[in-house]
Amino acid sequence: MPRLSGRRALQLIGALAIVAAIVAFYHRALHVNNTTVALTLLLAILGISSWWGLAEAAVASVAAVLGFNYYFLPPIGTFEIQDPQNWVALAAFLATAVTVSQLSARAKGRTLEAEVRRRETEGLYSLSQTLLLSGSARTASQDLVSRVVKILGVNTAAFYTKSTNETFRWGPENQLVADAQLQAGRDEPLIDAQKGFAIVPVRLGGQAIGNLGLAGPLPSAAVLNAVAYLVAIGVERARAMEEAGQAEAARRSEVLKSALLDALAHDFRTPLTSIKAAVTSLLGGERSPADRELMTIINEEADRLNRLVAEVLEMVRVEAGKLHLEKHPSDVTELIRATLAEFRPAILDRPLEVRLQQGLPETEVDSDFIQQVLKQLLDNAVKYSPPHSPLTISARSGEGRVIVSVADRGSGIPEAEQMRVFDKFFRGREHRFRVPGSGMGLAIAKGIVEAHGGRIWVTSEPGQGSVFSFSLPVYRGEMVS
Repeated sequence: MPRLSGRRALQLIGALAIVAAIVAFYHRALHVNNTTVALTLLLAILGISSWWGLAEAAVASVAAVLGFNYYFLPPIGTFEIQDPQNWVALAAFLATAVTVSQLSARAKGRTLEAEVRRRETEGLYSLSQTLLLSGSARTASQDLVSRVVKILGVNTAAFYTKSTNETFRWGPENQLVADAQLQAGRDEPLIDAQKGFAIVPVRLGGQAIGNLGLAGPLPSAAVLNAVAYLVAIGVERARAMEEAGQAEAARRSEVLKSALLDALAHDFRTPLTSIKAAVTSLLGGERSPADRELMTIINEEADRLNRLVAEVLEMVRVEAGKLHLEKHPSDVTELIRATLAEFRPAILDRPLEVRLQQGLPETEVDSDFIQQVLKQLLDNAVKYSPPHSPLTISARSGEGRVIVSVADRGSGIPEAEQMRVFDKFFRGREHRFRVPGSGMGLAIAKGIVEAHGGRIWVTSEPGQGSVFSFSLPVYRGEMVS
């Protein structure tokens, strides 16, 4: 402030000196009529107003009136005015000088304001370019704080992003833009021009993204809001591009994985078929007990590999959307009975309860595929529950769906794993090395159910068992193949 006051004092002295110089020049060196003196003083006042401002021009106007009166209006050498016409001339000169000063100062102010708006617009454009060229959300967040400091002319900028709970800073530390201020949830900007700091919420579509803090000479509130909006767009764009890139990479990885599995499965099937045929032929002949035991092991392991290859091929078809469903109206009760008749040898030692709602509506499904889902759920229940423990199969209808459930009395599934049991190759930590399997059965079942327009899920409580359920659409009289 002392520096600003000293500059203003020098400008005031300069304005008085200009008026004094003009008065002295016309009084001593060049004698002209009073109109010429008045116009020269008016031009000088206009220049002072344009160069320095209204205050300097107002002081110069008063000084010009006093000098004009003292040196050029009779009686000369005094401030007394005898002729009424001189009073009118002096008043007109003062009014003209003040009006000209105001108009000039107003024009200068508008010019300065236009220049400020131009710089702000250029800054916003430069900031938008920076954000649009950022490669990731983290890079965009780091870039914006450095660019905001350079473009807006503030001393410190900080951006708190809510998604990662990180704060990015640029410039010297400022207690007014502390972490507590930035992390506080707010709906309206906090702007204190006197202290020179602002905290502006960064939102997009009603969703809070974070807060932007600035310290130093602040731009207008409109610019602050525009900067916050640009930051929101830039960060969300970078995050969306990052997620799209990750999704594309994941998709390409899945395509490659499926192609590899498909190729391997087909390459495995031919030698397995030969091994199976050879060992079956050898088992039919006369062999020693030791040889027969080894051949039996080979035969069983060949069967196991065949099942694994079949699951891989089924998984590839599910992921490629190449399940060729032959849908037709089917009675869920009959599907369950047919599945149990085929699966009965595996559950002879278990109590089995079947609960079927009376009058179940028909469903529009491929019977073979739905029986495959039921077998998978029954096989899962047998594997992951103690021997001789009971199983329950139930079916009911509601809201245009038929819901089929298979319940066991096993150890249950931890809550953290329930969302992943239908993922390909996932196996629970507790049973990973104790229960044989590939981790593809439930993923295949999910793909089959979803291909029918249904949904599959699990409810489980550790120590109480699990219930796997799936829903199927009710047949409505229109065949869909």
